[in-house]
Amino acid sequence: MDPMRRNLLATGAVAMAATPRLFAQQTRQSESAASLYNKGPVSIHFEEAGSGFPLLLIAGGGLNSTISSLTGGSPFNPIEEFQAEYRCIFADLRNANGGQSSGPLEIDRPWDSYADDQLGLMDHLGIGKFMVLGFCIGGPFIWNLLRRAPDRIVAAVLAQPSGSRPEMRDLFYENNMQGWGPELVKRRPDLTMQMVDRFLTRMYRTNPDFVFTVTRDFVRQCQTPVLILPDDIPAHPYAVAMEAAMLAPKAEVSIFPWKEPKERIPLAVRQIHSFLRAHRPAAA
Repeated sequence: MDPMRRNLLATGAVAMAATPRLFAQQTRQSESAASLYNKGPVSIHFEEAGSGFPLLLIAGGGLNSTISSLTGGSPFNPIEEFQAEYRCIFADLRNANGGQSSGPLEIDRPWDSYADDQLGLMDHLGIGKFMVLGFCIGGPFIWNLLRRAPDRIVAAVLAQPSGSRPEMRDLFYENNMQGWGPELVKRRPDLTMQMVDRFLTRMYRTNPDFVFTVTRDFVRQCQTPVLILPDDIPAHPYAVAMEAAMLAPKAEVSIFPWKEPKERIPLAVRQIHSFLRAHRPAAA
């Protein structure tokens, strides 16, 4: 056979053999990009990684909490850390700048609208009971999930949870009026800064105390195991995290500080692993 023809045939065979793999790869990428949970006017972009007992991961970043925040803005990458043992589910927060989730501003029920999205996503995936790990704003979100669905949350980890400082009651309102609202209104002509103001006022000013979403009495009676990893910056007050840990009857606390020096982070992650394994259902 002519050497040139032989090379052409060989090259074609390689290309044909690679086509199914390329198609499968493109299909997987397409499926990942199309991971949407839709309910009425709400569309939530989410992804999954790993297998095992379900673990909902909530990124930090306040109202700009996105999937990329988990991998680029967290003290450690929880997807890499937990996907070997758990079915990790994570999503862009509704209306987060830089995310792909969207929906109306439910001015009269801001916290519960986010809980609707989180619980609705788990329903969409056919998940009943699950664990949850959240950073920053994930703290108030988790307390609200424990209030809304106490029988579904097996255990919860609150890492550097947000809370309200008496001397800085308007911190979150002001930060979001500057860093979240204006960008949202730019890309959403159906929204105005007046609507953002009302939404944030309800979210952060109507009950500007403790962990925003639940009362101290609720935490005192909560029977769900929780592990709290305190921080101590304006948005993550140490005193609030420790008060919640002292009140919750089944709470555990990490070392503090656990993020600095960075050599301590693996120790904190090991504690999270131990905590989750201790409370993971035996059949999982």
